[in-house]
Amino acid sequence: MAKKSFFNRIFGTRPEKKEKENEEIPLEQEEKQKPEPEPQMLDPTLLNLPSDHALYKLWRLRKEHADWLPVPILRLANPFSEEEDIVPEDQLEQELDRLGMLVTLTSESRLAEIGFQEEEEGIPGETAGVPIFPEEPEAPETLLSLEEADSGEEEARDILKIEPEKKPEPDLDAQVLVFLTKDELSAWVLVYPPSGNGREVDGAMLVWALREEGVTYGIHNELMDTLPKSDERYFHLFLAARGKGVVHGKDGEVEDMFPRERKQELKVGEFEKVNYAELNLFHNVKVGDVICKISAPVPGKPGRSVLDTEIPAREGKRMVAPQGRNTALSEDGVRLVATKEGHVEFLGQAFHVKPVLEIAGNVDYSTGNINFLGDVHIHGDACSGFTIRAMGNVTIDGVVEACTIEAGGDLVVVKGVKGDNQAVIQVHHNIFAKYLENAFVCVKENLQTDSIINSTIFCDGIIEVCSGRGIIIGGKVWASSEVRANIVGNRSRHPTGIRLGGRPSQDFEYAKLEQKVSWEEEEIERLDRQPDSAAKMKNLPALRMQLAVDQNKLKQLEKQLKEKREAEEARDEDKKVLDEQQDNRRLVCGIAFPETEITIGDASLRLERDVWQCTAMLVKGEVSLLQIQ
Repeated sequence: MAKKSFFNRIFGTRPEKKEKENEEIPLEQEEKQKPEPEPQMLDPTLLNLPSDHALYKLWRLRKEHADWLPVPILRLANPFSEEEDIVPEDQLEQELDRLGMLVTLTSESRLAEIGFQEEEEGIPGETAGVPIFPEEPEAPETLLSLEEADSGEEEARDILKIEPEKKPEPDLDAQVLVFLTKDELSAWVLVYPPSGNGREVDGAMLVWALREEGVTYGIHNELMDTLPKSDERYFHLFLAARGKGVVHGKDGEVEDMFPRERKQELKVGEFEKVNYAELNLFHNVKVGDVICKISAPVPGKPGRSVLDTEIPAREGKRMVAPQGRNTALSEDGVRLVATKEGHVEFLGQAFHVKPVLEIAGNVDYSTGNINFLGDVHIHGDACSGFTIRAMGNVTIDGVVEACTIEAGGDLVVVKGVKGDNQAVIQVHHNIFAKYLENAFVCVKENLQTDSIINSTIFCDGIIEVCSGRGIIIGGKVWASSEVRANIVGNRSRHPTGIRLGGRPSQDFEYAKLEQKVSWEEEEIERLDRQPDSAAKMKNLPALRMQLAVDQNKLKQLEKQLKEKREAEEARDEDKKVLDEQQDNRRLVCGIAFPETEITIGDASLRLERDVWQCTAMLVKGEVSLLQIQ
């Protein structure tokens, strides 16, 4: 009887090898006989297994039977389109771990069924692992008679070289392994080859394995027909079924026709000039104008798993319209429109249409004082002796003379302020003016202008005087953090004060209230000296009541300022000297002339000479000038 290898009996017949050792082997066949390299792919969808894994042992056993066998490749990727991700990237690692556990358990179980064991001292290479079942003995050259064989069992075994009878070889059909992803949107198959006279994989075997796992939806029928005939049918992962992904609904959106944030950026043009008329603080609308559009939510589409179960979709949410004062939704609910003419502004979580008071000419005796709850736009000048109060923004296209202005928003003065030492301006946000001359100004945020001349400025933010001439001459300028200017003082040694730190607006309010109390006291004394009259009897009680209220306010404000100073002194006492890197109080200028006094906190410095390109800041408790070379 011809000798049969163990692998022939396990996996079936194969072409016989050439017996002649000296016969030349063709180059192509020699290359095929070389061991296949194990995959070294940097592919995130590839399951990487060690070379001694049970799957590779099964593959080596099968490869001993075949002339050529592809290297095992287990990829959770779409074989038809590399662009589509079958498994989401954030779930890929977890799914590969699950696949690895399943392959390990099934491949080890398969080896155990075959009866595979490692030799302790085996031949290195691919034949290191051999089955426990022995090969059939070769027929002896000389056959013995039965009488000779009966002479003794041991002697006969020695002569015939017959080993003791062992367990017969197993006949195992091909095994189809089904792997379901956790989201049940894809099913994969991995086929182990048959052993002995086992049945090769076929379409019916694949379909039966899928149905055993409950996979009935989205099966690739073409794969069921072609896989059994493929050279790569074993030890490769194939996408056998694909479910229908869920499409979640999309929330509605709001498309704004107007900006929600106001950007007050001054554009410096040619020759360092700024056009203060082009701030675009106002966004005017008429009745019926669309402020924003509200798109309806997109409904979701449910998906379907490979187990033929529905995957519910999340529905999109309807957006709440940002409806504020003087606005309304259209009948179809997709547009927010203005119900009144005015200025659009986004406050809080809604759009509001604020009325805008338009003054075509000057604020004078033709208009009188202005006290308005919205925004005010004056196309002319603000004349001396009049008062302008507005809860919103105030824009003046002309000149501000010796008048009083209070704005709850921003103040824009296109042609500047010429206050004659009587203009009092108080603004809660920002000030943009061509120039400020002989005025008392208090601003809660930032101030930007071309020049400040003989004015008293209180600013809780940054004072920037860099456009145009960029000059500060005379008066006192007090900013909480920083002052920037091209020129401070002049060659005539005009005294100019720059102070940094604290909360200037509170000191302004205190000084203003103190001045008002002083005036009320003088007015009461004047009325007391007058003879009794109906006017005196009417005005004096009201004035005394107002004085009592203002005096109470003054005491409260004085107490707040005192507590604040004590807190600052306590902090300074603990730290002694402010950290230079954390102290943002500074004066930055191109040139500072003599008689300029710089005060930062409690430290002061009076300049005795011209200083070019300098930055004044607090260093070790003293005002120091750092010159830029």
